[in-house]
Amino acid sequence: MRILLALFTGAALLAYGLSWLWDEGGGTLPAVPASAPAVLALIAIALLAVALTFRSRLRAQRERRPGARGVDPLLAARAVVFGHASALVSALAAGLYGGLGLFLALTYWDVANRREQALYAGLAVLAGAAVCATALYLQHVCRLPGGDDDQGPLSTAA
Repeated sequence: MRILLALFTGAALLAYGLSWLWDEGGGTLPAVPASAPAVLALIAIALLAVALTFRSRLRAQRERRPGARGVDPLLAARAVVFGHASALVSALAAGLYGGLGLFLALTYWDVANRREQALYAGLAVLAGAAVCATALYLQHVCRLPGGDDDQGPLSTAA
């Protein structure tokens, strides 16, 4: 969690600073794509679907329900690694969009096009936070029973 916050904060500060420098140099800032929040939201939805599926299958297996299908440990490990990687990348992307969006909101809020891009950037930050939250939830679902919490995210696959 601290790594994700550090990535987000560092990327946001870097993006804000570079946006300011680029704008002061007379350059035109790049546009924030309208699809950025949608792509991050789709990743969050996919991670949530995997987490809920694993949770129900593991619960059925723990309760020894007849016909319960277990979770392949290698598949769970791959899902946790995908979730971890998605969380890292989305924290970085959310930080970049957050820094750019903050700069646009503070500097160009009266320009309709830039205000719209600042809103897209804000939505991308929220969607990036959703990816991080669902990835952490997936890691929680796939945690080994009785595992040590200090071993790191890759040791949590079950």
